[in-house]
Amino acid sequence: MSFSNYLETELLDHVFTNSAYTAPSTLYLALFTGAPGEAGGGTEVSGSGYLRQTAAFTVSGNEATNSASIEFPTATGSYGTVTHVGVFDASSSGNLLCYAALSASKAIESGDVFRVPAGDLDITLD
Repeated sequence: MSFSNYLETELLDHVFTNSAYTAPSTLYLALFTGAPGEAGGGTEVSGSGYLRQTAAFTVSGNEATNSASIEFPTATGSYGTVTHVGVFDASSSGNLLCYAALSASKAIESGDVFRVPAGDLDITLD
């Protein structure tokens, strides 16, 4: 996953200028049908029962991995084709922290459930 400009700036300020950065107490996974970028943007899924879902991570070395399955509500209509995911610091609005393209896009239709199994979402810092 790539870090957003927001998170890069917060981390650099924290480490190199001793500016306070308070990590979010809860992280949320978002689904996108249009690619976000370092400045945010993209097209996040909306409607059809979609809500960002909480995501918990464990860290080992330079990698954070989701420690539990992340399951979105059953779609009540089409989400479109999900191509990217992003991690936010709020359940709506908020700041995009990092984002990535899915290894395979997934069309979500009414009745479908989008899931990320535990251990399948990796964030690496090199």
